[in-house]
Amino acid sequence: MNDVAIARGLHVVSVVLWIGGVAFVTTVLLPTVRRLKTPAERMPLFDRIERSFAWQAQISTAVVGLTGFYMLYRFDMWDRFRRAAYWWIDAMVAVWLVFTLILFIIEPLNLHRRLVSRSDPDVVLKRVEWLHRILLFISLITILGAVMGSHGLLLFE
Repeated sequence: MNDVAIARGLHVVSVVLWIGGVAFVTTVLLPTVRRLKTPAERMPLFDRIERSFAWQAQISTAVVGLTGFYMLYRFDMWDRFRRAAYWWIDAMVAVWLVFTLILFIIEPLNLHRRLVSRSDPDVVLKRVEWLHRILLFISLITILGAVMGSHGLLLFE
């Protein structure tokens, strides 16, 4: 059982780093960049700062994926994907998949470069901020459901 305790601990710490970083970017960084810089300076500054966070997010999401799938395998919990009471497991995989696609596929394909070169950077930054808000909200609902569900509160059983 030590392997599961290690996997669970790494999983939780990585979720904290990953979603905590998303929360910081969403609630602190984006509003600050919007208030302190001119429209032309906003997207390039945000891009520079977010790139310095990208490695942490990539490592965290990779660890979350590896440990999450390991625990599913180790406890043979695949049947929970078919039960509504465990909706939060589906949500965890969906949130992880969205962020993994963004971090490892969409952003490396020069998403930010295309965003920075757009004619109206203020509109682009507002869209980026709204996307972050939506992803953060969904992530927090998923975390809440996962914590409650893993401690026995199954809402749809």
